[in-house]
Amino acid sequence: MIEYRQIHKSFDHPVLSGVDLDVEQGEMFALFGPSGTGKSVLLKTTIALIQPDWGDVRIEGESVYADERTLFRARRKVGYVFQNAALFDSLNVFENVEMGIPEEELRTTPRMDIARRIWEALELVNLEPRVVLPKIPSELSGGMRKRVGIARAIVGRPKILLWDEPTTGLDPVNTAAVERLITRLSEELEVTSLVVTHDIEGGLDMCDRVAMLDGGRLRFCGTPNEFRQSDDPVVQAFVDRAAAERALDMAETQ
Repeated sequence: MIEYRQIHKSFDHPVLSGVDLDVEQGEMFALFGPSGTGKSVLLKTTIALIQPDWGDVRIEGESVYADERTLFRARRKVGYVFQNAALFDSLNVFENVEMGIPEEELRTTPRMDIARRIWEALELVNLEPRVVLPKIPSELSGGMRKRVGIARAIVGRPKILLWDEPTTGLDPVNTAAVERLITRLSEELEVTSLVVTHDIEGGLDMCDRVAMLDGGRLRFCGTPNEFRQSDDPVVQAFVDRAAAERALDMAETQ
């Protein structure tokens, strides 16, 4: 479903240095790695939010970077869940979620049908539409804002969902709730999910395969069990550190 081929990207220094990765149709795939190793940058290259210096991304066999028309088609297939929700402060929940519906559909679809789609998207993320629709982001909790961001990503009925650190800033209880929501939506909507996450144990529990970036390169790709049992010392150290941090977070909330 998604193919990354020799992705290179530098800013002040190299961030991605030749990443090759395939994500299969219907798969739940997690991408791990230390901070600053290029996880979110790779995710953003999927729909040209960031353009690589070199390399190509293909969605369903079609290069995202071939021309504007192929990029437009690719973006129609993808829902993007931004880190920290990235809601528009001056828009209410209805208007924020509506932003996830392609413009041509907004022009040609009756307003009642648009409203029904927004209502259904909010129900899918376990929000009460009647309560939240008129609210602006500042009137919502952090967990609710995350869910509105997810509703905006799914309301366009995508084939692919890209999740950029969906649990950042949440406590362990809300983190677990969002991860259950990711799993349920991926199954119910029959989409391909690529999740960039710092919650290693959560990612291992919910995903079919995982990969780890280190120093801008792919260090590991395989099943969750293979990741846990890897004899690569860099992978082992990363797993041990993540487990210790998760235990500390849990202890602090008790």
